[in-house]
Amino acid sequence: MGVAHGSMLLIYALVAIAALILLITRFKVYPFLVLIIVSLLLGLAVGMPMDQIVKSFETGNGNTLGHIAIVVGLGTMLGKMMAESGGAERVATTLIRWFGEKNIHWAMMVVAIIVGLPVFFEVGFVLLIPIAFNVAKRTGKSLLLIGLPMVAGLSVVHGLIPPHPAALLAVQAYHADIGKTIAYGLIVGVPTAIIAGPLFALFIHRYIKLPESNPLADQFVSKADPKPDSELPGFGVTLFTILLPVILMLIGSWADLVFAPRTLPNNLLHFIGTSDVALLIAVLVSFWTFGAQRGFTREQIQKFCGDCLAPIAGITLIVGAGGGFGRVLMDSGVSKQIVELAQNEHLSPLLLGWLVAALIRLATGSATVAMTTACGIVAPIASASAMTVKPELLVLATGSGSLIFSHVNDGGFWLIKEYFGMSVVQTFKTWSLLETIISLLGLGLTFALAAAV
Repeated sequence: MGVAHGSMLLIYALVAIAALILLITRFKVYPFLVLIIVSLLLGLAVGMPMDQIVKSFETGNGNTLGHIAIVVGLGTMLGKMMAESGGAERVATTLIRWFGEKNIHWAMMVVAIIVGLPVFFEVGFVLLIPIAFNVAKRTGKSLLLIGLPMVAGLSVVHGLIPPHPAALLAVQAYHADIGKTIAYGLIVGVPTAIIAGPLFALFIHRYIKLPESNPLADQFVSKADPKPDSELPGFGVTLFTILLPVILMLIGSWADLVFAPRTLPNNLLHFIGTSDVALLIAVLVSFWTFGAQRGFTREQIQKFCGDCLAPIAGITLIVGAGGGFGRVLMDSGVSKQIVELAQNEHLSPLLLGWLVAALIRLATGSATVAMTTACGIVAPIASASAMTVKPELLVLATGSGSLIFSHVNDGGFWLIKEYFGMSVVQTFKTWSLLETIISLLGLGLTFALAAAV
């Protein structure tokens, strides 16, 4: 059997994605199994060596889980501690009091932009979802109205605004000025987040009916009557505990400014600034702030930690399998084929950066992979191009492209589907559409900015 080339590769990839969606939505096969089966069949169809197909899937699965399993596990523990102590309730009531019930969707977007800055999308998501569940319960509003502005805020900072790790990689690749990138990123990112978040949520939540019961929400919302104010942890303590991983990651990203590289203090700051270590420290701190100080015993805290991991096991497996599918698409040459298509068209560097990132995102499912791969491809082309373009704007265009239409090969897609209790089709209509709005608006505003500066 020959190896597929050129446009045949793209056709196989499209058939695989269509089959995947059909099996999950129409035939209700469990996503984890479908992702494995379709990945293996795609590898066979395009003629990858058989011993490579499984290896490729396992590599993608392992790479994705290596980061996500730890992050989701620790983040869920922190969320569970915050929920059990009443911390999530405290944040929810305080936000409702400050912003008013009518404007709570704006509050969620603002909080997400702040929390999302130094942390990867999944980390920000698991930190904030308990608050979203509590706010939705408190206000009686649809989880979509509360949750979509939150994920829009997280997504925009993920793609556009350093010191977010993904955006930071692009700044380095294009040799952009970080200060200017942050300034331009805010000019483009804030209006984009407003339209894709609160405004889109106000429109779409009327058309999508979420199921009455959501087993994951039950994890993070206390069934009992709301505790009296005196029994809840303080707003300051709660905020400090949730933001601790964010603060540690920021400190880690500034290590080189404070201490000379490769010295012990510098290495130490980098070490505690990694997402895994920062989250671990926050979880341990939460055992004190949300646990011991609220009168929970060691046994109770242990039980919270064990209980909260069971519901996320399924999600974690599906997210990993999505990464495996993305890797098979990459190793089979689909991603490379897509890039060649884009390069042959001689586009403006901004459009090329956006397009290459968008195509890699569609093929692999990872915004971070899309951004890093696209920078590597586009940076040399942009510097050789006759058209001069500010490198900061290239960062924004590439970042916008990396966020387009999240679908079945993206871990984030499954994370949002499961936590919001949506069907695959509902997830397309809400989350995938929201990501596409961010991507297209980001590109449009970047072009407008290019004309102005």
